[in-house]
Amino acid sequence: MAARCAPRCILPSGLLHRLARSADDALREAALNSLVLDSRFRLARAESSARLLRLPRPVTFARIGGQPQRTIYDQQGSESQTPGVVMRVEGQAPSEDQAANQAYDGLGATYSFYWTVFERDSIDDAGMPLLGMTHYGRHYPNAFWDGAGHMFFGDGDGQILTQTAAGIDVIGHELTHGVIQHEANLTYSGQSGALNESVSDVFGIQVKQYALGQNVHSSDWLIGADIAGPALRPALRSMKQPGTANPYDDQPADMTGYLPSGDVHTNSGIPNHAFYVVATTLGGYAWDAAGPIWYAALTDPQLRPNATFRDFARITVRHAHQIYGAASDQAHAVRQGWEAVKVAL
Repeated sequence: MAARCAPRCILPSGLLHRLARSADDALREAALNSLVLDSRFRLARAESSARLLRLPRPVTFARIGGQPQRTIYDQQGSESQTPGVVMRVEGQAPSEDQAANQAYDGLGATYSFYWTVFERDSIDDAGMPLLGMTHYGRHYPNAFWDGAGHMFFGDGDGQILTQTAAGIDVIGHELTHGVIQHEANLTYSGQSGALNESVSDVFGIQVKQYALGQNVHSSDWLIGADIAGPALRPALRSMKQPGTANPYDDQPADMTGYLPSGDVHTNSGIPNHAFYVVATTLGGYAWDAAGPIWYAALTDPQLRPNATFRDFARITVRHAHQIYGAASDQAHAVRQGWEAVKVAL
């Protein structure tokens, strides 16, 4: 069984701390309120982890796969971990609640991407139900995967973030944290933590590109563009140009700007940009070659929880060689991507 982990929020605490020092009273209050709620949630998760571990798992025996099992709940502003009112279940017609429908569609888009491209049956590859908790907290400007089978969506505060269920890439990102948890279980600190965030962005952007039919050149390569409020526009992160997504973006684009004590969301810009270079060098769709190489690396038994950028880079190169050949365009592009961000192979 995969180890339980702390919630993985789309909006990092480091950024919230910077926003909490803003001269804008409303922005500062929203950031502080989010930090308090995030802290409460982490404490509650720790206190209830034993109880959650004893909950029975849904039966997936003889499951064929190819169809998600979605349930969307309305938390009605509550900060409780307990699922609220059921708004929509698999196969039901759209609800009158827009956030419930957005969450339902985003969970479905993520499942469809993983199943169609990789034949992966949900987060755990065994048909795990996808549970979305909408309207979490009061004007909560964040969204997260809690490590225990639930994705929570805040309605946003209107300044930092808007309705978080509207971000297909955000949903893809957060559910990919679950995939990582079941595969490599990358430690959430240092370079392994930055890889955890980067791999989530890599597949989150592919979920969005797949859902919209975008190729590597028509995509904006922005994470969270659909949910960024006025304070963070145009987006939360840019894989094309790390450090330029919003006025508070501190991501480095290569190892010359690596921050040894930096937030995992900050240093994730480095492997993010490596993937962007690989995908755009190869052209076409990101899931044609670049995505499968990254997925092969993520599911490789040799990828350890404490992996460094160099460890991950070498595994991607090895899989590019194995799948396409050492002299192939794909292998050359992977090496070029890591060279571009100054990660030594």
